[in-house]
Amino acid sequence: MITSRVLFCALLAAGTACTATAADAASAPAAPTRAASSPAASKAAFSLTSSAFRPGGMIPKVHLCTSDGSGDPGQKNESPPFAWTGGPAEAKSYAIIMRDLDNNALLHWIIYDIPATVGSLPQNVEHVYQPTVPAGSRQVYYRGSASLFGYQGPCSPSSVNTYEFTVYALNKATLSELSSNSSIRTAAQAIMKASIGSTAVSGES
Repeated sequence: MITSRVLFCALLAAGTACTATAADAASAPAAPTRAASSPAASKAAFSLTSSAFRPGGMIPKVHLCTSDGSGDPGQKNESPPFAWTGGPAEAKSYAIIMRDLDNNALLHWIIYDIPATVGSLPQNVEHVYQPTVPAGSRQVYYRGSASLFGYQGPCSPSSVNTYEFTVYALNKATLSELSSNSSIRTAAQAIMKASIGSTAVSGES
């Protein structure tokens, strides 16, 4: 026993060196060891950004509608570029909805069936039902101040409104129940029903 060994060593008068045997060491309680610090990296939060404007900032003129009567050639009705990260691993596709929060959440743009492997949209997505980029995506026909497929930019020349862009992660690879004739409200409802997560960014105009 360690205690016996220590007592024996203490009684030695000749100053003989004292060492513990292997058996002594084996019977001694192990010294506490510090667990290796290896916390798992936390998953990045689902987020949406645009290189065209900062969150809550002013949306550049190039993204404003061309039908507000201003006649400003700088207003080209080009959709802003977007990028998103941290979407749910279960996502099978993505969709984006643009709303005017100061005008009864008026729907301005819906693009859906964006493949799950895609994490961004370029500036100026084509105003067609099935744009070239991102391949496989589809857009809803906008019936309002303009009649076109896809993006309809801010049209609030007499006020400053907040426009919200929300990206939805969906549990379906394609919203097959929608077609080129589907209304923008019908499309929004289908997206909300299939959503398993969303994140948004807003801008002013």
